[in-house]
Amino acid sequence: MPSFANPFQGNVNKKLSKEELIQAVRLDIAGELEAIFMYDAHVQATDDPIAKKVIADIRDEEKAHVGELMTLLKILDPAEAAHFAEGEAEVREMLEAIGAAVPSGGEEAAARAPQTGRSR
Repeated sequence: MPSFANPFQGNVNKKLSKEELIQAVRLDIAGELEAIFMYDAHVQATDDPIAKKVIADIRDEEKAHVGELMTLLKILDPAEAAHFAEGEAEVREMLEAIGAAVPSGGEEAAARAPQTGRSR
């Protein structure tokens, strides 16, 4: 648990190596996914419309954070990005094989996303 009365609590002894940074970003992604799960559970667990609206908005911000961190991870580790692309291609092939609609790239989905007017 953080000790906010201690101004040195969050200080680190050294800078992260690239490998450590990649691991930290993966952990950050996991944390964001956990937050999405928790906020979504809160939305489902209440009938209060104001709470639903506010918590759903916060949940959706966490989803944007996942996208930001995934983009950073792809930049930091191009080999991992290649594995992501390989997995996406495999799913696209499966969809084509069963005649399902193949979604287009993420840019189009981002263009359809609701705009909140706030910077994140």
